[in-house]
Amino acid sequence: MAWPVLVFDIESIPDVDGLRALRGAPVELTDAQVHAAWLAERQERGQSDFMPLHLQRVLVISCVFRNAEGLRIHSFVDRDGQSEGKVVQAFFHAIEKHTPQLVSWNGGGFDLPVLHYRGLCHGVEAGKYWDLGEDDREFKWNNYISRYHLRHLDLMDLLAMYSPKNNAPLDAMAKLCGFPGKLGMDGSQVYAQYLAGQTDDIRRYCETDVMNTYLVYCRFQKMRGGFTEAEYAQEIALVKDTLGGLAPEEPHWDEYLKAWG
Repeated sequence: MAWPVLVFDIESIPDVDGLRALRGAPVELTDAQVHAAWLAERQERGQSDFMPLHLQRVLVISCVFRNAEGLRIHSFVDRDGQSEGKVVQAFFHAIEKHTPQLVSWNGGGFDLPVLHYRGLCHGVEAGKYWDLGEDDREFKWNNYISRYHLRHLDLMDLLAMYSPKNNAPLDAMAKLCGFPGKLGMDGSQVYAQYLAGQTDDIRRYCETDVMNTYLVYCRFQKMRGGFTEAEYAQEIALVKDTLGGLAPEEPHWDEYLKAWG
């Protein structure tokens, strides 16, 4: 299997400042009031309470990075509420630097469009990511943008044969493959956790989700012949060893390993 690979997942919260700007909300209204008014209107119309992608503010981007030197887990986090642009730029900078294969679960349907919109808002630069062959002819036939190219592999989309009615949840597929799946939180709880000041808990949740994605990706590589049985076993052992080394300082990895069994 070719390295490097960068598996990613984002956690986002409602962009209330953006909502204020678009709605012309009075300055005396609190963020909670602005958001509540929007929710009430949506419910009145029988519409989803899910914030549109262009109004999703990126809070955490978690990555599993695998190259010939080993396996790393890293998160970019907006801890001060002012660093979203830096977080998004840091992610795209990693792509510019390493030109990895990107791997996601529903990245084409959610994560990347959100990153596109937020990157545009913040003036992010990502020349290599957007190359469709103008600068590098190889990217004409395999780039990050085209749905059927594998430079970005959206595992959910591919496994569903590009048919949304066939989509499966990551949590279910991870557990069916014998991996831990989600622990202690799901995406619907992220905003409440953020308002409670639990940004680190959100970061930990995002990291376990991206690890689930990496493990399902390893199983997929075994299925498609990218790993032999022995290579797959070695990779799983590497993951467990890596997480075991992180567990003393990051208890969520201890919980994850115990759930794995």
